Amino acid sequence: MKTHITESTLLFISIVKWVFLATLAGTIVGFPTALFLKYLRITSDWTAGWEHYYLLLPVAMFASAVLVKYLAPEAKGHGTEKVIESIHRRAGRIPLAVVPVKLVATLITLALGGSAGKEGPCAQIGAGITSAFSQLFRFNDHDRQKLVICGISAGFAAVFGTPIAGAIFGVEVLFVGSILYEVLLPSFIAGITAYQISAAMGVSYFYRPLKFIPVFSETFMLKVMFAGVFCGLAAMILIETVKYFEKKAHNMKIWEPYRGLIGGAVLVAFTLLVTKRYLGLGLDVIEDSLMGAPAHWYDFIMKSVFTAITLSFGGSGGIITPVFFVGTTAGSLYAGLLHLDHATFAAIGMTAVLAGAANTPIAASIMAVELFGPAVAPYATVACVISFLMTGNRSVYPSQVLSVMKSESVKGELGKELQEMRSTYSPRPGGLAALAIRFIQKVDDAVNSLRR
Repeated sequence: MKTHITESTLLFISIVKWVFLATLAGTIVGFPTALFLKYLRITSDWTAGWEHYYLLLPVAMFASAVLVKYLAPEAKGHGTEKVIESIHRRAGRIPLAVVPVKLVATLITLALGGSAGKEGPCAQIGAGITSAFSQLFRFNDHDRQKLVICGISAGFAAVFGTPIAGAIFGVEVLFVGSILYEVLLPSFIAGITAYQISAAMGVSYFYRPLKFIPVFSETFMLKVMFAGVFCGLAAMILIETVKYFEKKAHNMKIWEPYRGLIGGAVLVAFTLLVTKRYLGLGLDVIEDSLMGAPAHWYDFIMKSVFTAITLSFGGSGGIITPVFFVGTTAGSLYAGLLHLDHATFAAIGMTAVLAGAANTPIAASIMAVELFGPAVAPYATVACVISFLMTGNRSVYPSQVLSVMKSESVKGELGKELQEMRSTYSPRPGGLAALAIRFIQKVDDAVNSLRR
């Protein structure tokens, strides 16, 4: 009996402790996040007044690369990836200098047209501030990691206005296939607190409840399932495009800020050839797609290219807002091909591509409820899970640790970061996958013999 009382008392003390710390984390993250979002809006509105603002992109990416290289190298690329890396490799230790450097570099990049997101800096705001707080009060490694995860959740909840999905995202994005349940309660509290503070400070959020009437038919469900497959392919294209340009940038053995000049010049050339549609956050395209505007067939491909160049060649920012762009336009394209409702499948596509690209199907499914209403959520969830399975051991966050295999046919080493692991595919003898591979090999042999 005495043991039970002691255990219950300790658990109660732990709950009280983390309710207090999580509330504090949400508070200290909510204020700077709201300020960043306000400054981002002001700078974007200011530069948008000049028609050819994007011509300064090479200068912007050069300046961003200089700031990051010499003041805070940990702020390089899209912020959430660096936060995940710090949790797995350094027990959540993040230099406080990352916060201001990431904010300034992102403001410069986005204001002058760089294709990136706003959630990366907010995640680093949350993680950087909570890490500094933990070190100030000499927290142990375990408690520091938990508080930094609360900071990530707070940042996501505040930037997108989705407190529940933001909290889940913070605990789901670290591992592929598992959630840190011990951090669930403090993450919820931190996310809700940060969201309430940012909303009270005047940050506005985009919600689009769909006028969706559930259609209970096998045919419609089949179309939703194929939408999940299509969105999984779109997520794979985004991931592989980012990898390709990161490799190209890495192979350029020149001073890193010069890469920014080159990347900015390439983006300017692409913009002159196509359109300004793929610059910046792309919120106008996302909102139009969610209101039913048809997308161009190449929208999600071009956004993937613009984003990959921006983040690989010196630009600063996040990647989730471009993921939303890719998802809504891919979903809208799919709807157009099958003569379905554009708004419904743009919403499904937005969450499904997020699930596949970031390996966060639960957070993406909850986001569908928070942004678009409960009626479409069951269908979005099906698409999210299929997209998540489609991308295999790929992610826009290569520092994620593999916790479970998505299929018994895909071999990989559990407990390793995705970037350290090469998956192999071993189909079962006599299975459909094995037959398909043999068929492809025979076609390839036939084509080669014809060439000879």
